[in-house]
Amino acid sequence: MRQNGIHHVTAIAGPARRNIDFYTRTLGLRLVKKTVNFDDPSTYHFYYGDEAGHPGTVLTFFPWEHAAPGRLGIGETQETVFRVPEGSVGYWTHRFIEHGVSHDALEKRFGETVLAFKDPDGMRLALVAVPGIENEPAWTTGEIPAEHAIRGFHSASLLLADATPTGAILTDVLGFTEVAREGTLVRYKAGDTAIGGIVDLRAAGNFMRGRSGAGTVHHIAFRAENDAAQGEMVKRLAENHGIHATEQKNRDYFRAVYFREPGGLLFEIATDDPGFAVDEPAALLGQALKLPRFLESRRPQIEAVLPEVA
Repeated sequence: MRQNGIHHVTAIAGPARRNIDFYTRTLGLRLVKKTVNFDDPSTYHFYYGDEAGHPGTVLTFFPWEHAAPGRLGIGETQETVFRVPEGSVGYWTHRFIEHGVSHDALEKRFGETVLAFKDPDGMRLALVAVPGIENEPAWTTGEIPAEHAIRGFHSASLLLADATPTGAILTDVLGFTEVAREGTLVRYKAGDTAIGGIVDLRAAGNFMRGRSGAGTVHHIAFRAENDAAQGEMVKRLAENHGIHATEQKNRDYFRAVYFREPGGLLFEIATDDPGFAVDEPAALLGQALKLPRFLESRRPQIEAVLPEVA
């Protein structure tokens, strides 16, 4: 069965070393790729995920050492949400207290227990307690035991003036179906996709618009099984909604097209293949700086300007 849902989320961060430390040590994600922004190779592009960086588990960052803080507002991803086992919420609450992570009190959304928190740049994140996922595979570190480890994305919530036009893109193009409403939130689900299968839209009317910067999401990417599936989505987007995506761009680990959805967010459609082991062994993911072929000849100059991250 074709899997739709979230492929990855890409955000903007401040100092690179701090970003790696928080996501690999505090949250226990695996750094599955250390490369550069293909369009601006003077900055890193970090990919964090599960052991292999499967679609639906990957949060990526462009870290700029002196990036100004962004501002949450209309036309942005409001919150990026991870799955944890139902019995792990207490563990994570204590861990956040011990590590000085800014977090909110537990709350309920759509009947699920949610622990919202922020990373060092103020990016809005959350953990959702999901029953029955204790035996799913999990990347573990020396600090975080397997029974409490993060298991991919639960969802992303988008802040919009009007949720209806964006909902039409989710349902007609990206393979989602509206499944619930709660207050100003409208929940969409991508079939039986368990990891990264939910998008929540929050209609906020004339709230102020967001400002890009550290702590904000740059774009959200949705899954396409292959080039053919991606092409079908692009065609439907143009024919049914009058929105034209970019030409396909080879990002080495997936092939991507981009477009602005009606609410102003930058959306990407990314192929599931070939994955992150295409240019280094799976056991060594994220250890070496990997460059696309067209930048390899510039490696000395690129390495000279990138900050040391060890």
